[in-house]
Amino acid sequence: MKTRLSNLTIANVPAAIPRYDRRDVTPGIVHLGVGAFHRAHQAAYVDACLADGESDWSIVGVSLRSPDTRDALKPQDGLYTLAIRDSAGEQLQVIGSIQSLLVAPEDPGAVLAALTDPRIRIVTLTITEKAYLRTADGTLDGAHPDIVHDLANPGSPKTAHGFLAEALARRSIAGTPPFTVLCCDNLPANGATLHRLLIEFAKLRDADLARHVADEVAFPSSMVDRIVPATTDADRARIADELGIEDAWPVMTEPFRQWVIENRFPAGRPAWEKFGVTMVEDVGPFEDMKLRLLNGAHSGIAYLGQLSGHATVDRAFADPSIRQFVDRLWAEAIPTLPQDAGLDPIPYTAELAQRFSNTALAHRTAQIANDGSQKLPQRIVASALARLEAGLLPEHLSLVVAAWIAACAARGGSLPEGHFTDPLDAALDELFGRNLPTAEMTTAAFDLAGFAKDHPERQTLIEFVATHLVHLGQGGPALALAALGIGGEREKAE
Repeated sequence: MKTRLSNLTIANVPAAIPRYDRRDVTPGIVHLGVGAFHRAHQAAYVDACLADGESDWSIVGVSLRSPDTRDALKPQDGLYTLAIRDSAGEQLQVIGSIQSLLVAPEDPGAVLAALTDPRIRIVTLTITEKAYLRTADGTLDGAHPDIVHDLANPGSPKTAHGFLAEALARRSIAGTPPFTVLCCDNLPANGATLHRLLIEFAKLRDADLARHVADEVAFPSSMVDRIVPATTDADRARIADELGIEDAWPVMTEPFRQWVIENRFPAGRPAWEKFGVTMVEDVGPFEDMKLRLLNGAHSGIAYLGQLSGHATVDRAFADPSIRQFVDRLWAEAIPTLPQDAGLDPIPYTAELAQRFSNTALAHRTAQIANDGSQKLPQRIVASALARLEAGLLPEHLSLVVAAWIAACAARGGSLPEGHFTDPLDAALDELFGRNLPTAEMTTAAFDLAGFAKDHPERQTLIEFVATHLVHLGQGGPALALAALGIGGEREKAE
């Protein structure tokens, strides 16, 4: 058995290692949701800042659910390998910015102690869309059992909302300035969205706390971008062989990375802009471009790829029909973007095509397919509705929604049971078991997910999706794409 990566063994690692003494750094950031994406993205940027001498910005990582990351990294003193991969090869870098790791269910008091530490000036989050506990109309789900628990037990919260609210309340009582809350999840206007949700939560606790959150706490929005496939046992074995030392949880990623942040940090921040972060007044246009072009295409590739038997993004994107579909999807989505914000979507999509073709990442379509009911509103539905409002057709955008429904229904049949998951799985399984006519089933799926709720073009979008579902049911993706003139003649599909 190989020696484990740690502070004691890092000097012998044949890879780039932290260019600072980890004993000299102190925490300035608490991160909620310390998963692979955070470790490939924000933690890597902070590592560069620490190496540049900003020694008071190390990270306290918090897992809100599972102890897996803590269990893997604590014996390694928080160190892990970042493997930056493309078709030409791989570069290894050991990241040292995570100073300590906590597991919220095991010791919520320790998490609150970290959040109330006066040295902590920023709290970042990557907890995935579903962890924001919103209802279909986007408001806080006040009836969710975890929200109910947190309101009754503020000293031992379970949710991000509960931890943030209690920590801010305690800091206010102690006279400690509030931290800045920096959301890094793929939510529309993510900072403003989290701000609104936390105010809603705080109102259920105390009116004064709600006013404090509303008036005194900064919630800049941000846009993050880096493809981070799940780490496999084969990745672990390969990294161990290359390093000559064991790393229980290395992280795989691509060379590309992007972070755009609204520059509102009353308590201070690292000089991220030195290392490629774009600081702006309004992140909205950048966020829209990423959500609609990268994330939207990713969802289309994932669901059509799943239905076509393609296990990874690069294999799906190499399918000529799916490749042509993505080009057309982009052509539909680009006109829905802000036209006066300095965006340059054509070079952006050309770069995306190169990233999707990266054969070294093996980014699984099943991983991207998770939580579609939470992701599709901002990735696909918003673009489709914008086109309809402009008198344009969302033929390709609407196929992504249909492919999501079809892929969910295919689990346990042509796809393995539980191949990917969605927060609505129980309700969707009940819906599919009713064997409704396609139009009724599509409407019911829209109702469950809250897609296009109360929008005047909702019924038109449902009709597009239902038509695609008929084609998918009759002949799979080949027929559905042929009906769009892709991979066959439109007339043959009609």
